[in-house]
Amino acid sequence: MERKSLQEHLDYNEEKFTKRIIYKKGESTVFVLNFMPGQKLPAHKHPGTEVYLLMLAGSGTFTIDGVNTTVNEMDVIHTSSEEDLAFENTSNEPCSIYVMLNKIPDERYAQNI
Repeated sequence: MERKSLQEHLDYNEEKFTKRIIYKKGESTVFVLNFMPGQKLPAHKHPGTEVYLLMLAGSGTFTIDGVNTTVNEMDVIHTSSEEDLAFENTSNEPCSIYVMLNKIPDERYAQNI
């Protein structure tokens, strides 16, 4: 068993958003993204990966395949491997997102292409 404090991964920077890795085990990665007001995560994809996002603190706007979705603290979002994902902290407060990336086994991913 391994225990870590999320509080230790809440690290904000006025210059750019921060990414703090909590776990990287096998085919899974867990990290926290921290944003000051107005900071953005550019649109991108995670091919072959399921993405789970928990709004730990604050609020903001996800843009998934061109559709804006406002999220608040404790909201959860799931995106599939081929969805285009972006985020912006549209609030006046810092915000943090708990992110879990899980690789899809190769044979399952190949069937979905």
